[in-house]
Amino acid sequence: MLAVGLTGGIGSGKSAVADLLVARGAVLIDADQVARDVVAPGGPAYQPLIDRFGPGIVAADGTIDRPALAALAFADEERRLELNAITHPAIGIAMIEARDAHEGTDDVVVLAIPLLKALHRETVRLDVVVVVDCPTDIALERLLGQRGFDRSDAEARIRSQISREERCEEADFILDNSGDRAALELKVAGLWDWLQAQAARKQARTSADAGRAPRPG
Repeated sequence: MLAVGLTGGIGSGKSAVADLLVARGAVLIDADQVARDVVAPGGPAYQPLIDRFGPGIVAADGTIDRPALAALAFADEERRLELNAITHPAIGIAMIEARDAHEGTDDVVVLAIPLLKALHRETVRLDVVVVVDCPTDIALERLLGQRGFDRSDAEARIRSQISREERCEEADFILDNSGDRAALELKVAGLWDWLQAQAARKQARTSADAGRAPRPG
């Protein structure tokens, strides 16, 4: 198995890259989906959130009312940190468990993590990190034209993120997504070839290490 960390700033097209990789045979573990799963009824963060922020965050159907939770949790820094302390460990454990389920297979497992940091290489045991990158002005136009953001909200979200330079420092492969869809598909085809090569190298190293292991007796 090759564990691939996939990240990129808002509007970079990370989700489009993930979808194209899945179409080529990759397995996707999406941190955003995991974050929704852990706060669903019965999820590991569901009751702890209610215990901390009160029954007012529960919608009529029993699910967490995300806007209501956000209004409380982001009211001040202390509450935001408390929210993270409840949800982040649960998300991390679920991501690791999902990754480990593919151990020993030939799968290319893509872990899409919006806020991927250096520590994720260790905690989620990533083999390589891919960063989807594009100029800020292009990301802004995508948010306005394709995702319906208003300009002030889109600009605020982009400003709140780490810089492109910081994000790319963690990359083993930088995919430039400043072009159109056709250009992206060609770039992803090249990325897939690179990932296949990385998987083959890992397999060769694993086989070599197994051959050098001391034999009992």
